[in-house]
Amino acid sequence: MDNYNEIDIVTLTDEDGTESEFEVIETFEFEGKTYYALLPVEDEEGEYVLLRLEQDENGEDILSTIDDDDEFDRVADYFDDEFLNEIDYDGDDK
Repeated sequence: MDNYNEIDIVTLTDEDGTESEFEVIETFEFEGKTYYALLPVEDEEGEYVLLRLEQDENGEDILSTIDDDDEFDRVADYFDDEFLNEIDYDGDDK
């Protein structure tokens, strides 16, 4: 079985209780923290979202927005440099 073509979809709920589906395009470590790069399933623009993995008060893993602009810029630059040239969005392996 070819696992390369499997797509990992997660459903996230925002502060208003609205659920949205995202494709996980990459999970990576940067500056001692874990980040997720997600692509909204229903977004035709192809704009990715970066979220940081944290734990809530119960010790459960949650994905949080990156509120600090400097941190976000560093993470986005790292992601762009390390991963974007490797991603094939149209599914062609060319």
